[in-house]
Parts: sequence; C-alpha cells; structure tokens
Amino acid sequence: MRASERAYWALREDIVEWRLPPGTVLAEVEQAERLGVSRTPLREALGRLTAEGLAAPHSGRGVVVADISLENITEIFELRSALECQAAALAARRGDRDAFGKLQQEFFSAAELLRRDDPALHDYYQLVARLDSAIDEAIRNPYLLQALSNLRVHLVRIRRLAKDNPLRLLAAATEHANIAGAIAAGDSQLAAAATAVHLHQSLEHLKSTQQTAERTAS
Repeated sequence: MRASERAYWALREDIVEWRLPPGTVLAEVEQAERLGVSRTPLREALGRLTAEGLAAPHSGRGVVVADISLENITEIFELRSALECQAAALAARRGDRDAFGKLQQEFFSAAELLRRDDPALHDYYQLVARLDSAIDEAIRNPYLLQALSNLRVHLVRIRRLAKDNPLRLLAAATEHANIAGAIAAGDSQLAAAATAVHLHQSLEHLKSTQQTAERTAS
C-alpha cells in the first residue's frame, strides 16, 4: 500500500471512530510522525479527506477534522433519503424475497429482546448491518452502491451523536422489520415509504438529542 493510501485509511478510521474528534487540528508534522510517512503523502491523504468532507481547511490552522452540526446532519439525511429509498425500491424488485422475510422475523425477535430490557446492542447493530448488506447485494447497481458507501462514512460519525434510547431502539427495530417485510413482499413503493418513515424518525431523534446536548452545554 502506498504511503498516502496508508495515511488516508489510518486518518479516516480515526476520524470516523472519533479518536480524532471534530475540530482536531491535523498538523502535518505531528500526523506525519505519528503515521510514519513523509509530509508529501500526508498532504495527499488530507486532500482526499477534505474532498470527502471528513476534513476541512481552516484559516491559519491548516486542516481540521470537519465539524458535525444540525445543518450538516439535515443535509446528509436529505441525500440519505434519496439514496436509501431508491435502494429499498430496487431491492423489492430484484432481491431474494425469502432472505428478506427471514430478516423481518429477526427484527421482530430483536424487538422482543428490547422489550425485555435485554437489548444485546452489538447483535442488534449487526442485524442492521446485515439488512444493509442484503439491500446492497439486491440492488445490482454499482453506481448506487458506491454512493451509499461514501455516505455511510458520515453516518457512522453521526451515529455516535445519538444515544441508545431504549424506546427509539424499539421503534427502529419495528421500522427495520417493516422495510424488510415490504422488500420481501416485492412492494417497491411500500419499501421506499417504510424507509422514508424510518429515516424521518431517525433524523428527528438525532435533532432532539443534539438540541438537548447543546442546551446542557450552554
């Protein structure tokens, strides 16, 4: 792997996992030494991160990890809605109905676990990831898949801002079950609509969480 590629992936993971939180200055000398590369490949890596929106130029301070604001979140969800609703509709037309039917049942079971106050969050998030993967495979559209992949980098960062609210997790499990069920039924319009409902509810929860955090901080 080229030095610039290695630096890019290392910085990208640190940003996505919040080891480098928003506002962190990505000083060339410091980061080059930390990652064991020269400043030229580091600049290339920073350029890629800036182009992806994970880093941003800052007057007098070089490059910093990009901030996440309510405005950013809303804009990202506007794009997410367009991409994921279309993906769900395509999956309903092209996907394996039995596979999505099984996923629907798993989400119903996950909802029961949540109701018993035993969320097993890791397993639940793995189930959500499997639904995403099943939809990705079903759409058979490499251009849409690439767009979704680029978007999900930002979604991982945003997800860290949301709290694991039990009631929201329970509602989300039901929403995911509805999406999987609509795809299993081969109903593209219903799949897109179920996805739109889930995204709307997720965005409202994120906004509420952020506004509460901002009021507390002030």
